[in-house]
Amino acid sequence: MVSIGELSGQTGVSTQTIRYYERIKLLPVPKRADNSYRVYDESDVERLRFVNRARQLEFALEDIAEILAFRDQNEPPCKYVMNVMAQQIAVIEERIADLQHLRDELETLHRVGLTMPEDIEMKQCVCHLITTGLRARDEYDG
Repeated sequence: MVSIGELSGQTGVSTQTIRYYERIKLLPVPKRADNSYRVYDESDVERLRFVNRARQLEFALEDIAEILAFRDQNEPPCKYVMNVMAQQIAVIEERIADLQHLRDELETLHRVGLTMPEDIEMKQCVCHLITTGLRARDEYDG
């Protein structure tokens, strides 16, 4: 049996987060020692490690709760986990595409900005392009 501080140390999860996970029922209500302090066993440590790693993989708390519910009912959660991972992959792919688009736009602004004069009023410089976009420069040059 370990205390909440020891559980925190073993898992890297703050005591505040552990208490939160208990409130939302991701962790079971802990046993209490004679002094009324929370005490945890190895199954609690394993469960918290799973929750922590799932959070690092950006699984939603609701999905983690569902996975744990399968386990608690002695049912394999594997198909559900695979579906969650597939959804996560799709979200990540979308974020990657958005970031690539952002990088391309910044590269273009940077390249164009290198050819523009400095302008304290920010009317004909790269700062103006940040506000108006590249079409404003094309119209200015046009």
